[in-house]
Amino acid sequence: MSPLNYQIEKFVGVLSESPSGWSKELNLISWNERAAKYDIRDWDPDHNKMGKGITLTREELIALKELLDNYLSD
Repeated sequence: MSPLNYQIEKFVGVLSESPSGWSKELNLISWNERAAKYDIRDWDPDHNKMGKGITLTREELIALKELLDNYLSD
C-alpha cells in the first residue's frame, strides 16, 4: 500500500475533543496532491495519526448544511 499524503490547507474548526486529546475536526485537506475537499475525522494532537472520516466537496458540504438546517428547524 502506498503512503498516504495529505496537506491540511485550512483548519475550519473542532467539533469535539476526547479525554485522550484526539479531536474531531472539520478541515479542508488535499489528499495525495489532489484538489482539496472538506474533511471530518478524528486527529491526534499532533495531526500525525488520524481516524476514519468522510470527505465532502463544497457542493456536498452545502447540501449537508441545508439538510441539517431543515432537520433542526422542525
